[in-house]
Amino acid sequence: MIHVNLKCHKCKNNLMDADFQIEEHPSVKVLIEHKGKRGPLHLSSCYGSYETSTELSIKDGETVKFFCPACNAELTSSRLCYECKAPMVTFESELGGYLRICSRKGCKKHVIEFEKLETELRAFYEKYSTFFKGEAGHEE
Repeated sequence: MIHVNLKCHKCKNNLMDADFQIEEHPSVKVLIEHKGKRGPLHLSSCYGSYETSTELSIKDGETVKFFCPACNAELTSSRLCYECKAPMVTFESELGGYLRICSRKGCKKHVIEFEKLETELRAFYEKYSTFFKGEAGHEE
């Protein structure tokens, strides 16, 4: 499984929370707002996992706004989900590039984008090449 390290794309604050683990790895901690209430949300740092933890009651199909716990900037972007048309949420990867997830509970759409394709893709591959070889059975 690929474990991502994410930060706020506005203030560059590290969003990883080693004190609150999901699937035995540090979670990604953000603040969310739903129906006028704010609270923490912890997301799994395992790419492709949909495990979360929050005290707010959110039903499948509802959208929430995401905020950085350090600078309070809204992380929900103007980009819309390709699947359900809800706003996407933007995180910056420690390796470069961006990870975007859908703000609608239950939607599983997520995207990794690279701005500097060659350098960021190379860093991503160097970090995770053993994962790709071991999981996908690719040999060089």
